[in-house]
Amino acid sequence: MTSATRPYQSYVYAYPHKTAYRPLAAHHAGRPLLRDLWAAERKDALSLYLHIPFCEVRCGFCNLFTRIGAPDELTTRYLDALDRQASAVRDALGDDGPVRFSAAAFGGGTPTFLTAGELERLCDIAEKRMGADLRSVPLSVETSPSTATADRLAVLADRGTTRISIGVQSFVDAEARAAVRPQHRSEVEAALGRIRDARIPVLNIDLIYGIDGQTEKTWRTSLDAALAWRPEELYLYPLYVRPLTGLGRQGTAAGTADGPDAAWDEQRLRLYRAGREHLLGQGYEQVSMRMFRRADAPHAGPDDYACQTDGMIGLGCGARSYTSSLHYSFDYAVEMREIRGIIDGFTATEDFSRAEVGRYVDGDEARRRHVLQSLLQAGGLRSEEYRERFGSDPRADFTDELDLVAGRGWLDTSAPPGLLRLSPEGLAHSDALGPELFSPAVRAAMAAYEQK
Repeated sequence: MTSATRPYQSYVYAYPHKTAYRPLAAHHAGRPLLRDLWAAERKDALSLYLHIPFCEVRCGFCNLFTRIGAPDELTTRYLDALDRQASAVRDALGDDGPVRFSAAAFGGGTPTFLTAGELERLCDIAEKRMGADLRSVPLSVETSPSTATADRLAVLADRGTTRISIGVQSFVDAEARAAVRPQHRSEVEAALGRIRDARIPVLNIDLIYGIDGQTEKTWRTSLDAALAWRPEELYLYPLYVRPLTGLGRQGTAAGTADGPDAAWDEQRLRLYRAGREHLLGQGYEQVSMRMFRRADAPHAGPDDYACQTDGMIGLGCGARSYTSSLHYSFDYAVEMREIRGIIDGFTATEDFSRAEVGRYVDGDEARRRHVLQSLLQAGGLRSEEYRERFGSDPRADFTDELDLVAGRGWLDTSAPPGLLRLSPEGLAHSDALGPELFSPAVRAAMAAYEQK
């Protein structure tokens, strides 16, 4: 980690990153049976994630696993496959001990791309196939301004949704266009009104800073427009220009897929700091670099990164599952043609009894993951919890890495003994710090990944 470290390298929302996954058929043991993978795992507090890989449009910054539209009853075929997968996964979990879910989430893509009737079926798959009681556990659902319709929201509220997250990105129409996100503020405001009318306990609004042409004044306009709705949560995301995305193909004035320039880095840092100070002054608490929660808001869903813990069951072709030793999913792509092919393959699959693509997580990687995910939270890393889990001390296991973080001034020197916590400047540089904690093996696998 040098003094020239760029503040925006990558958003670490999971470790190891999916580009480090490989086909498990090539592993010496071949594709493992889910039944064997989950046999020795705790199953009394699982998390459930259902992935819907469809959107009405694809934003210029988006590199998520999603496609535009769903022709020829594709959503029906997809839900059919999801139903088959859920049955296979529930069978693999067995009945030797209690199988319980403590949290659930629908993500994408845009889950509310589905019709109200299809959302009912999605909830039925979670409840009747998997056994998740959606009305008694936190349930988070992602939506968009154009799909947050009254009938869909009524279904979600009735089925127990406790948190709705809407991607707004900007309340300034010109900025939305610059991010290749066709929307008008009036449509966004109408959608927020419908969400509040549905009385779902927690509203989260996503905003993006670093858009071409964005200023502190226009950024404040978006922040204040969001704050007018008193959202329980706000996520502030820096804009990234990634390969194979709309902005990556066309390039922007701020940067290209080959790398940003210093002025853009400075713009994003300036806007981040302005946004952070404004939200703290409006009664919000910082949970991570991105996540801010209203101080008086209920906790109705997992915190940032909490959904990346072991014991995650992911259903759908873009979902990940996590056991204590293996993270697995299906193939990953960004380019639309490749995504369409993977979705079509998923809908034609009959046998979901084995893991297809993934990465084994050994002892060192599990330790590294715990450090990374804890340290990137404002609450920090508690050495006692680390010792209870791994039988060692994080400072001893990661001396060089933590010394480098401290040397950059990114550790809070006022933290009490036994707590490793980032300073405000450290939180601001989370997207530089996170990648520095990747293992050499994961770095090599990510570098060797062929973009598609």
